[in-house]
Amino acid sequence: MLLFPFRYLWWLISRVRRVRGRPPEYVIFVLESELPALPDPPRAFWQRFTGRPRMSVRELGERFDAIANDPRIKGVILHLRPVGMPMATLQDLRELVGKLRQSGRRVVAWAPFYTTGTYYLACACDEILLMPAGTVQPLGFAGTGMFLRDGLARFGIEADFVQISPYKSAADTLTKSRMSPEVREQVTWLLDSQHKELLAAIGKGRVLDEKGAHALVDGSPYGDDTALEMRVVDAVVPEEKLAARLSPTSEASAAIGTWERARAKLRIPAPTLARGNYVAVLRIEGTIIDGRSGRLPVKPPIEVPLIGDDRAGDLTVVQAARQIAGDKRAAAVVLYVNSRGGSVTASEAMRQALEAVAARKPLVVAMGPVAGSGGYWVSTPGRWIVARPGTLTGSIGVLTGKLVTGGMFSKLMFNRETIAFGQHATIESDERPYTDEERAIVKAQIDRVYTLFLEKVGKARQMSPEQVHPIAAGRVWTGRQAFERRLVDELGGLDAAVRKARSLANLDEKAPIREARPPKRMIPPTAAGAAGFFAYMLEGISILNRAPALAVMEYLPGELT
Repeated sequence: MLLFPFRYLWWLISRVRRVRGRPPEYVIFVLESELPALPDPPRAFWQRFTGRPRMSVRELGERFDAIANDPRIKGVILHLRPVGMPMATLQDLRELVGKLRQSGRRVVAWAPFYTTGTYYLACACDEILLMPAGTVQPLGFAGTGMFLRDGLARFGIEADFVQISPYKSAADTLTKSRMSPEVREQVTWLLDSQHKELLAAIGKGRVLDEKGAHALVDGSPYGDDTALEMRVVDAVVPEEKLAARLSPTSEASAAIGTWERARAKLRIPAPTLARGNYVAVLRIEGTIIDGRSGRLPVKPPIEVPLIGDDRAGDLTVVQAARQIAGDKRAAAVVLYVNSRGGSVTASEAMRQALEAVAARKPLVVAMGPVAGSGGYWVSTPGRWIVARPGTLTGSIGVLTGKLVTGGMFSKLMFNRETIAFGQHATIESDERPYTDEERAIVKAQIDRVYTLFLEKVGKARQMSPEQVHPIAAGRVWTGRQAFERRLVDELGGLDAAVRKARSLANLDEKAPIREARPPKRMIPPTAAGAAGFFAYMLEGISILNRAPALAVMEYLPGELT
């Protein structure tokens, strides 16, 4: 409030400076890394020197909006690099491109070569350009599973897991020698759904019927000559000649500039008093754990599933949810979920806190690339659930188990001896597999958790547990398949969830959005350096071992390069 006059004065000065120059006619964006949906949380001071923050989908959308509001800018060039992105993220980007085109701006895709992911995105643009000598690589989807049982056995290691059904296959990598019929069926229907999304996008973007889109995909790969001949791309152009191609006349070239250059000349709206009600955004990203949220200080070059993922801890998320519940100005809440799940107890703690929020104000769930198993569990308090067609969700099921390393120590000639009191004190011992009695105990535990899971989903989706079970039992669905099975309410992204939250809370369509942060006392200390890196990984192993049951989703094909 006190700073508003200074902000307004600065805006006036900035406006005078901006009108004296012109922004470039086309703004070029180089997409060379995966874009998270929301900006990364603030990093520790020392981490700011280890790399620049990633641009998020939300930030890119804000830049596109600024460009759309300045009539002096004619369009945008997307310089596409072959970076792996989930289908849902690519659909977020396609929506941004479509919105920018509706404002009258031209969007041009250019790449040295196209992969399935970048071509899928490019088909949302006005024009697809390719570098000379470039290619359109083979288009389509493939999923590969790795099964380690026989290899682990050579080292005296085996995995002993109990799962609610063969579809709950998160541990299959460790427990099986080959793909089970159920997993093969599941991967097939997921890839088929994603492939249909690709064909629909190509058909719309290249003005082809279904047969023509199939032929374009099956005819790939294409060299630059055949790509142009078959109308897979619109032109073959060096990047240095983009300015000449985009010019309406042959006498002059179009001015192309970076966002940094354009931002200095864009007309920005006058600042407003930031008062009144708003929509709070709360995120649950990464493996759900009992404890505090955290993330690696530096991303490893190789992804380590679950153990190296970001972590959403119940101690952190619950505190943030309680803070939102008590904030009278937070008139509605959007819960952004991008998680494969994790600990059942942590998922339930978060669900209870979110249920308390939903009892006070509208709660809308926006699913990211993945919101399965525990990620679906925490979504059940939502009054409305939004997912992208390419989101991976469902996986309503439970499993638990352990790695048995007794054989490895025998091979190493290490002698381990255990003294225990209590008939089942060593049920989770890694020295041996479960006995028949222990397996029955563990099975009863996960059956109980699965029953609770069905009840919570049934209550949230207004279905009986008997209606939920055929689409549950660990089965994974794309967002479109989940929509058809009543597991989600709307196909869309974060913006659609925000619009719904505003509507449910009777807020103005321009009511502000603010991301909720947990109380400062709950922010965990960040480990530093290499020691912190390895400590984080080792802690991840111990956290998952301590969880009594896991609602975690298997790693399935979900990224396009």
